[in-house]
Amino acid sequence: MQYLVSVIDDKSNPGSTDRRPAISAFNERLIAEGYWVFAGGLADTDTATVIDNRGEQAVFTDGPFVESKEYLAGIWVWEAPDLDVALKLAAEASKVCDRKIEVRPFL
Repeated sequence: MQYLVSVIDDKSNPGSTDRRPAISAFNERLIAEGYWVFAGGLADTDTATVIDNRGEQAVFTDGPFVESKEYLAGIWVWEAPDLDVALKLAAEASKVCDRKIEVRPFL
């Protein structure tokens, strides 16, 4: 089963910025243990563009889809045998990157 693991940051109380070495070491472990599929950090929400092409013409809007103090800062995609394993890894990830984590299985 594959899981989308979202890293949630908070503009009013952001996680520490010195976590890259710890995150890199965690990622190396995910790779070595076969859980790693993909990961990436995201640019600030100010760089987002929302596209809505449900009408007659596409509408492009600068900025995030929703205004919120919490935002998606990055993602992992993991391959794990079950949700319990994914949640255990997510608890470690939250500690390592000093941010909230959301875990959702792919359909």
